[in-house]
Parts: sequence; structure tokens; C-alpha cells
Amino acid sequence: MNQQIVFNRMEVAGSLGDLGTLLPIAIAMVLLNGLSPTGVFLGIGVFYILSGLYFGLTVPVQPMKVIGAYAIATAMAPEQILASCLLMGIFLLIAGLTGAIDLIAKITPKPVIRGVQLSTGALLMSGGIKFMMGTSTFQIMENAVEPYLAFQILGPLPISLVIGCIGAVITLLLLDSRRFPAGLVVVAGGGAMGLILGARLDIGFNDIGMNLPEWLPAGLPGKVDFIFALFALVLPQLPMTLGNAVLAYTDLSKEYFREQSAKVNNRRVSVSMALANFFSFFVGGMPMCHGAGGAGRPLPVRGPHRRF
Repeated sequence: MNQQIVFNRMEVAGSLGDLGTLLPIAIAMVLLNGLSPTGVFLGIGVFYILSGLYFGLTVPVQPMKVIGAYAIATAMAPEQILASCLLMGIFLLIAGLTGAIDLIAKITPKPVIRGVQLSTGALLMSGGIKFMMGTSTFQIMENAVEPYLAFQILGPLPISLVIGCIGAVITLLLLDSRRFPAGLVVVAGGGAMGLILGARLDIGFNDIGMNLPEWLPAGLPGKVDFIFALFALVLPQLPMTLGNAVLAYTDLSKEYFREQSAKVNNRRVSVSMALANFFSFFVGGMPMCHGAGGAGRPLPVRGPHRRF
């Protein structure tokens, strides 16, 4: 079937689906763990573009949440994070090339896969509620519910709760709208609110320019870094990655995209993530996976097309 690559407001709205998970962890790992911002966001962008072109449909890109959460909570050194990135890539490449991931899929019941999807969604919802209530780790560290806004309360309510409720209502009202996609409206509204109500912080516009990535900007991790990363980061992360980023993502793609997801299988998804993590390791980025959060159900469209 001939497929056509299209870019319209629905595609732009769909591209924002991972931001709620991706940006907080990515920014925190840059600020708290000292990862290279160029490497982090270059790795994310390259992963999105190449996986979208190859698979030809919606492909989520997310940070590895277990690694990210532990690294942020302990202010872990970048060398240990990069070591986990390389080790995860090696494990995923072996699982994909040997077919071990297919064996794991055969012995994993479908209710377990769907349970992973449900539990991940519940965790993300609880994280969103924490941000609305002003009780997330970042807000507690900054001692403010919206650190980058000029004021923190609106009457008796924290401004984060007001913004969150307005965003939730807009999302529900525009959930199936093609003229005004919910994600696009909410993100654009958040940007406008930041410009209008922002604290006018100096974010260094004078430094904006072309910044080429450095190879191994934090240096090559040592033997101790690899050993620590294996036991503290990689082994706890592997079940989450295999369950949510491989089995659940493949399951959702088949469920929502049917014949368009012909290229999506457990082996290819594993290899895709392995290559992304190898690249991220060399440019000083963060461990990444596909996850299941971005494989959203597409609205009916006219004619064949390719989604990103």
C-alpha cells in the first residue's frame, strides 16, 4: 500500500504526547546530574526521526523511568548514567538479535502485558496529580508550585491546581476535535501563560546558536561505574523496559494500527532501542526507550498516510 508522509496540525498535536514524561526527567537529568543538554536532546530528536521513518507510524520516545527516577533522587554522576545507557543497549541488542525477546513474549500472558499498560498509565496520572497539587520532588526542591511563574497562588488555591484543572477540562472537551487538537491547545496555552505570567528569568537568549555534540562529554565510564550501573540501574530497569517498552508497545501498535504496524515486532523494537542507547551513550545523552504512552489511538483519516 502506498503511504504518504503528511504534516498537519493533528501530527503536530500527536508529537506532543510524550512531553509530560519526557521533559521533566530530561531537564532534571541535565540540571541535577550534569548530562549534556546537547547530547540529551539530540539523542531524543534523532531517535524520534529515524524510528518514525523506519516504522512508519506513531512511535513513542521516553526516558527510562526507573533509571531516571533513581539517578535524579540520588544526584548520580553522569558517568554512571552513561554506563547504564551502554549496558541497556547491549542487553536490548542481544534480546533482539537472538530472539530471546520472542521467548519472553510467549511466556508472558496477555493480561500481564495489559496490566503493565494500566499500571504505567496509573503511575503517570499520579505523577500529574502531584504536579497539580505542588507535591512533586521538583516543586518541593524549588519550594514553589510553579517556580517559573511570577505568583504561586490564586485566591486560596495553588496556581498549579488551577492550571491543571483548566488543562484537564480543555483536554476532555477537545479530545476528538480535529479543528482544535487538545494537545496543541493545552501546550500552546501553557506557553502563552508562561510568556504572560512568567517570572522573567534570564534564560540566556544571547547564547542561542549552533552547538555541535561532543563525543563522550563526561569521559569514558570506569569499571566501578559499570558495575554500579549494572546492579543499581540496569537490572531494576530491564523488567520495566521489556514489559512496557517492548511487549506493551508492540501490543498497542497491533491493536491500534493493524496492518500499518507490519514492521513493528518485538525484535525490531528491541534493536531500535539498543541503537538509540548506543548513540545516546556516545553523545552524553540519557537512557531512552519506546514505552507505550505515545502509541495513541489514531482518529479516522481520509486516505493512506504515515504517522509520526
